Amino acid sequence: MLNQLLHLPSTFFVGCNYWASHAGTAMWSDWNPGQVDLDLRRLSEAGIEVIRVFPLWPDFQPIENMYAGEGEHFGYRFGEERLPDTEAGKAGMSVEMMARFQAFTDIAKKYDIKLIVGLVTGWMSGRLFVPPALRGKAILTDPDAIRWQVRFVQYFVKQMKHNESIIAWDLGNECNVMGKVDSQEEAYVWTASIANAIKAKDATRPLISGMHSLQPKGKWTMQDQGELTDILTTHPYPFWTTYMDFDPLTSMRPTIHATMESLLYAQIGEKPCFAEEMGTMGPMVCGEEVAAAFARTSMISQWAHGLPGLLWWCANDQTKLNHAPYDWVACEGELGLMTEEGRMKPALQEMGRLKKVIQAMPFENLPARRVEAVCILNTTQDHWATAIGAFLLAKQAGFDLDFRFEDQPLPDANFYMLPCVTGVFGVAKQRWEQLLTKVRDGATLYMSSNNGYMLNFAELTGLTVQNRRRRASDAVAYLQGDSGDIPLTIPSTFKLDFRNDRAEVLAAEADGNPVLTKATYGKGTVYFCALPVELAMSQQPGVSYNPEQFPYWKMYETISLASRNARVLHINEPHIGITEHPTNLNTTIAVLINYSEEDKEVSLELKAGWHVEESLYGQSSQDVKGTLNVHVAANDAVIVTLSNN
Repeated sequence: MLNQLLHLPSTFFVGCNYWASHAGTAMWSDWNPGQVDLDLRRLSEAGIEVIRVFPLWPDFQPIENMYAGEGEHFGYRFGEERLPDTEAGKAGMSVEMMARFQAFTDIAKKYDIKLIVGLVTGWMSGRLFVPPALRGKAILTDPDAIRWQVRFVQYFVKQMKHNESIIAWDLGNECNVMGKVDSQEEAYVWTASIANAIKAKDATRPLISGMHSLQPKGKWTMQDQGELTDILTTHPYPFWTTYMDFDPLTSMRPTIHATMESLLYAQIGEKPCFAEEMGTMGPMVCGEEVAAAFARTSMISQWAHGLPGLLWWCANDQTKLNHAPYDWVACEGELGLMTEEGRMKPALQEMGRLKKVIQAMPFENLPARRVEAVCILNTTQDHWATAIGAFLLAKQAGFDLDFRFEDQPLPDANFYMLPCVTGVFGVAKQRWEQLLTKVRDGATLYMSSNNGYMLNFAELTGLTVQNRRRRASDAVAYLQGDSGDIPLTIPSTFKLDFRNDRAEVLAAEADGNPVLTKATYGKGTVYFCALPVELAMSQQPGVSYNPEQFPYWKMYETISLASRNARVLHINEPHIGITEHPTNLNTTIAVLINYSEEDKEVSLELKAGWHVEESLYGQSSQDVKGTLNVHVAANDAVIVTLSNN
């Protein structure tokens, strides 16, 4: 458990990112211990137990270049003073600033607040902060810049590692924004240099990545960060993240964003992950009550899916500051959980309340959730769009999935998903053969196509491609339903004309061309969707927000029918996501989360012999004319214990 790695007593920690309320990024040069003490006291009283804090790079390592004739570099100084012959001097570090940071840790200890220290803090809130001697250099690739960063972190960690308040080191704040790299190898070398320097001085604390916008393929990858650090992080702001601001903040897509992105990073990067920064981006996006509803839904969702905690951005509003970046980035001014005067906003109140609810649960840790499917992402696709679409569709259809990238070993599972296969490379032959072996032995495989190539296609699906052409308009598929055909309009670039050799057609276009099919393969089953339904889910505004108007999830309901049979609880309400947490063969905890801004009254369908034993949070279930109903408040949850006698 990550909380044990961080030595935290809470089963789900609640925290925030911190700059002093009076000074923002200037808190070290404008040091005011009285104000810092007041800030931390207020945060502690509100339930905050962890803060992420930043030793601003040029304040702590204020080195300047000296030049001789013809611009020849002639060494480094502190202003006009030579670097002293001390350990601090050799590292270019300010003894005064280190003393201030020590005083800060003493204040944090006073209020039992634990610290995550973002070491190389060069990028912050829209501004790049760099020591004078390194300005203009390629910070992430220049050897001189890397040398001074290594000296910085080694000196800082050595001096501060004895502070009990510090629970983890962080590479820095979004260091992948500090400069450009030309390759994955350059990103790896920078990360390895800083990570190894930190661990050389303190191997007892975990090292946090602190990056954002990682991908399975690219320059900054989840896999590299997972290899070189101990904990991965997401910074899941719907405002900034592709495809996430399509729907209102209090709907499923934004409120489940932190959950699905953190799971994606953890499962592909193979290290624990948590939302290290999150928030709504202030009053130009939503009101305070909406922000509180967003925080409540997202926090419950993260807890229910096994994530360890969250940090909000940030502690205090910063509307009265006149220095950069606050005088040029308007959106940075009103992101606090508190105003500068200390008024606690509703989001902080909700986070503190929910922390108490979680700590009061009659179990130490929520058992692992039931997961039905392994979703494998393909090399050449839009990984984020595909992952979003698959996760949202699964949640609306009533099951859970884990992510893997195609270069990772295949875990044992009964249900594999290969959504939106894209491009001519398909899936690497070795992994493809392993997957087919799993299906021949009895597993279920679902594949959807985004104009992608698949080996053994006819053998697998029972369909033979006869022709291919570009579409002039969106495809319309008709999915077979209990009450008649369900029309689904799905954007797609190409149409494949199929000959049906042996497949069962579950959805087709008006001309009868198959869209969703089912076929046997060995002892297993293969579902095939000819359209990229996952991209239709993720790349269009309003789709996940209006599941009745866009019932794409019905396809996932169809393909997961057998896999969902192990579930104890079923409902027919796509706005509510369920996680099941078996404690033993006869007891399961179910968390029903309402990812919408409207109260929902839902009927519970329980497996034979099961009943609601106890309500742990939210309204108790009621038997109404033989039907078990439960009321789930808007952007809230119901948590129940289910038992089998």
